[in-house]
Amino acid sequence: ATGGTGSRRAPPAAELSDNMGAYKYIEELWRKKQSDVMRFLLRVRCWEYRQLASIVRLTRPSRPDKARRLGYKAKQGIVVYRTRVRRGGRKKQVNKGIVYGKPVHQGVTKLKPKRNCQSRAEEKTGRKLGGLRVLNSYWVNEDSTYKYFEVILVDPAHNAVRNDPKMNWICNPVHKHRELRGLTSAGKKHRGLRAKGHKANKLRPSVRATLKRNNAVRLRRYR
Repeated sequence: ATGGTGSRRAPPAAELSDNMGAYKYIEELWRKKQSDVMRFLLRVRCWEYRQLASIVRLTRPSRPDKARRLGYKAKQGIVVYRTRVRRGGRKKQVNKGIVYGKPVHQGVTKLKPKRNCQSRAEEKTGRKLGGLRVLNSYWVNEDSTYKYFEVILVDPAHNAVRNDPKMNWICNPVHKHRELRGLTSAGKKHRGLRAKGHKANKLRPSVRATLKRNNAVRLRRYR
């Protein structure tokens, strides 16, 4: 308190958080994954996930705030699957560890996948559910062996999707298996397309297209 009749006090926490909705609270919880609440919750959920199949359909997303930011709507024609992928490097799939070829190609261990785990989880789900389109995905859990992602899928044949002007772009045949061609958010990340400007000179439109353009032999025609 100050001198005289006037006094100053800090506003209570309730006043500061009046403008926070439920999704904002969930988002803040997931930001602090090392908190006691989240450590306990993730540990218990991870135990449950390990007992289930590698691809499981869910009735609702585990992270509704994150799912909605990535395009999920609680409507017909949109489903969520949880998928697990193995962590770590990828050994070369060769019989008895024998690589028949030149010594430069004889590595078996210490090989890393080019694509990130999230992109591989989208691929795994998209191949399993070929009639659906992969919209996006997000991380939900991990342990020493697996990473778990929830993948949002859309049914392009459902009228609720086809009649939605904000979502029916994905019904176009050009969006078949977006996840296999690196067109989802996780796919663009492993292609290096998050970078712009001089950092991405050799990444656009793709690494392969740039390689072909730079190594093509162009001979001016004699006239």
